[in-house]
Amino acid sequence: MIAIAHFIAVTFYLGAAAVAALPFARRVKAPVVGVVVTLLLGIGAHATALAGLTQQAGAGSLTGIGPGLSFAGLVLAISLVIVECLAREVSLTLVAAPLAALVTMAGNLTGMRPFLLEPQGARAVWLSMHIVLSFIGIAAYATAAAAGTMYLVARRELKSAHFGAIFRSFPPLDTLDRVNHIASIAGFLGLTLGLALAAAYSFQYRALVIPQIIWGLAAWAGVSGLALGRVLRGWQARRAALMSALTFASVVALYVVFRLASLNRGQFL
Repeated sequence: MIAIAHFIAVTFYLGAAAVAALPFARRVKAPVVGVVVTLLLGIGAHATALAGLTQQAGAGSLTGIGPGLSFAGLVLAISLVIVECLAREVSLTLVAAPLAALVTMAGNLTGMRPFLLEPQGARAVWLSMHIVLSFIGIAAYATAAAAGTMYLVARRELKSAHFGAIFRSFPPLDTLDRVNHIASIAGFLGLTLGLALAAAYSFQYRALVIPQIIWGLAAWAGVSGLALGRVLRGWQARRAALMSALTFASVVALYVVFRLASLNRGQFL
């Protein structure tokens, strides 16, 4: 049941990307409603899968690498729906929906096996809040990076006067810049709260995992530099777009390095 629901969610996420690509095939208006409905169907199947996992495993259901990746895909898909509804555009779906599908599929193939099942009561709530807020922050950071990457591509098309299908299908540069700005701030807030809860949890229960701490701080430093650079230093759109894409790529690369070097394959990191 859980594996089938994940498969259905991945299918709908990829379907949303296909619907969003229709303007590339022919000149049609951005199919916002079709994309949002398809994403919501995927989110519904995805939420059903994780609800089933929680019913089986209890409060620690999101602590393994498989459940963690699946939850990250769900949060990214929810963030994408919110952004597309506000922007009334679907171009971001071309990047973010396949990413949500990839992360969800990776989690499903890894296996829905939670790592920690012991926490109960207030400790379980504490741990769950840290996981939820951290993944919200990472999903927002990924959204900022996707919008930044699209901004750089669209800006290059504009400067070279190549007004092809990519340029016609992408939202205006101002919209991409606004998404990058809002998502970077949301990522900063989510990761800050998530890491604060993680630090307090680690000290309280003596549960220190060095790779997790290093990677979490690296992700927080990247999104914090981006958000504070925009708010306090007035970074312009191009610089913010470039920094969001580069720093997020570095965070992903660091995660891959830690995963390859990790001796414990059951944890998220």
